[in-house]
Amino acid sequence: MSTPQSGKMKKDESFLGKLGGTLVRKKKSKEVSDLHEEGRNAVNSPLQPSSVSLLPEDTLLVSLSECITMSLSTEENAERSMLDPLSRNSPRFKELQRVLIDWINNELEEDRIIVKDLEEDLYDGQVLQKLFEKLSGQKLNVAEVTQSEIGQKQKLQKVLEAVNEFLRPHGWTIEWSVDSIHTKNLVTIISLLVALVMHFQAPIRLPEQVSVQVVVVKKREGILQTSHVTKELTTSTEIMTGRFERDAFDTLLDHAPDKLNIVKKSLITFVNKHLNKLNLEVTELESQFADGVYLVLLMGLLEDYFIPLYNFFLTPEIFEQKIHNVSFAFELMQDGGLRKPKAQPEDVVNLNLKSTLRVLYNLFTNYKNVE
Repeated sequence: MSTPQSGKMKKDESFLGKLGGTLVRKKKSKEVSDLHEEGRNAVNSPLQPSSVSLLPEDTLLVSLSECITMSLSTEENAERSMLDPLSRNSPRFKELQRVLIDWINNELEEDRIIVKDLEEDLYDGQVLQKLFEKLSGQKLNVAEVTQSEIGQKQKLQKVLEAVNEFLRPHGWTIEWSVDSIHTKNLVTIISLLVALVMHFQAPIRLPEQVSVQVVVVKKREGILQTSHVTKELTTSTEIMTGRFERDAFDTLLDHAPDKLNIVKKSLITFVNKHLNKLNLEVTELESQFADGVYLVLLMGLLEDYFIPLYNFFLTPEIFEQKIHNVSFAFELMQDGGLRKPKAQPEDVVNLNLKSTLRVLYNLFTNYKNVE
């Protein structure tokens, strides 16, 4: 997570006077080379759409030609599929790939593994092995490095068997295979990654409602037939993260609003007990914590340290700045030994009452005896 520069913040002098000292925290930075990625794609993916020399309709013909060529030597009723180039260039589809790549790189940072391209970097099973081992805590008995196609497929087979054994009992539909992954089918690779993100409840936010068009070529009675199929890769965030499951706060909101008010008053009393030390006071939980400022300050008070102003936006004005503040507060919670909040930073910023209550109740449970 990037750290805002102090020059980008508007300083509130009267507010600054209420804060006394600083605590140095480590800054995190991340560098991505777009030039390297473009160069690699240009060399390794000559059949991918080119914004300079090919129009979308031309690229579709190239893709269909490749798909048909693959099918000419196949048996009767054999089927091949390929991502429609228009879908490949979709901004939402590209955003989904970016989020997944960032997630993998974050998970495998300690292994010094850097993924640039999902098709080129995941097809041989090496990255998938490391990712699954990290997520599941299991160690797979497979060869570390395999160069031959046979060796790669054998390794990929064992990795996918382990993944499927993990996912199938929980109702997941297995939409991937050794052949589809090894032939760099981007749709099936992403389907597998999305399933892993959802099953292991990864702390990321996937773009919602991402669908793509897949060109399907089937050989029937010696004739090649083509069709387009819509493939849904992501649904709503609520469904993907499993936050549709009801809990005590859902019950309070739906059936016991009087008790909900009691809970809110208790939480307000708790947070004000500490924020009053800075001459601050909360009256509305969902709105006053939405920009993350009070959450950050509250964590500093509960853990008895002051937080440098350059670590967060004191007067956030845009959505991204508020997200940064809430995410930073979540990091402070984890540094204090608390589990990562189930709520997403976006939920708190978007004034989701249940998410804010869950975060604050977690603080209350852990710090209710702190003076």
